[in-house]
Amino acid sequence: MGLGELSAEALEQREKKIKKEKNRLIGLFKGIDETKKKTVLGLIDRASFLRVLLEELEADINQHGAVELFSQGDQEPYQRERPAAKIYKSQNDSYQKIIKQLTDLLPKEEGPKKGGDPFEAF
Repeated sequence: MGLGELSAEALEQREKKIKKEKNRLIGLFKGIDETKKKTVLGLIDRASFLRVLLEELEADINQHGAVELFSQGDQEPYQRERPAAKIYKSQNDSYQKIIKQLTDLLPKEEGPKKGGDPFEAF
């Protein structure tokens, strides 16, 4: 069964992982301003799904490699990037952009108070 064809059990496991990641990310945004909440929740949904998908793609790439031998017609076989590796690159770019957006929406942390030792805040 390939990445595109998941069993009911595999789909259930995927959903559990997505929910776990979603809860982890939501925890980071507990004090988010109400005006940003819908945006943040939408980004969290996408980021959670993409993270789990990327983990699945990484497992596939680890098992089967990022390149494969390919031939078409009478051509000599040659190495080409596997479709899973192409999808991984594309989805990873999307994931990185979403994480950047989420990071930018995080409430700003207050720095150390003036006159205090900055290492104490660390």
